[in-house]
Amino acid sequence: MYIQPINNNNNFQMPNQYRNYCIADPNKVDYFVKQKETALPYLSDILEHSNNENQITETLYILDRMIDGGTKNIDKMYPVLSRFNNTKSPNIQTFLAGIYRKIQIPDAFGPLVKMLIQNSINPLPNGHFDPNEEIGGAILSYLSDRFRN
Repeated sequence: MYIQPINNNNNFQMPNQYRNYCIADPNKVDYFVKQKETALPYLSDILEHSNNENQITETLYILDRMIDGGTKNIDKMYPVLSRFNNTKSPNIQTFLAGIYRKIQIPDAFGPLVKMLIQNSINPLPNGHFDPNEEIGGAILSYLSDRFRN
């Protein structure tokens, strides 16, 4: 099956001073969401090899939408996702924490706490996302799910 490549010259736009959200190509996102598990090796390869913040953020955004669309086995991508556990990018941190919140991998809890502490000690430059809000929400989600009856 052919997977549409994600290139660096795409329509994905990071947040800016006028909007606190990303703009993605809906056709590209829908394409991957419809591919479900078939697209995971391709997306995993991008995350494993890319050092381009826009490309990584776009790929995390697509994975987040795939989770919402019912794609299974994204939790098995944790070894690749964990590459970004020490990132200083507020954009990557925000989407990574959102994915961790949804897939609830036990191994991701410690890195989430570490991110929050590091961001508190050494605040990130003013970005257009507040990753600490998403990180804190992910941590609370982990804790609340553990105490449900």
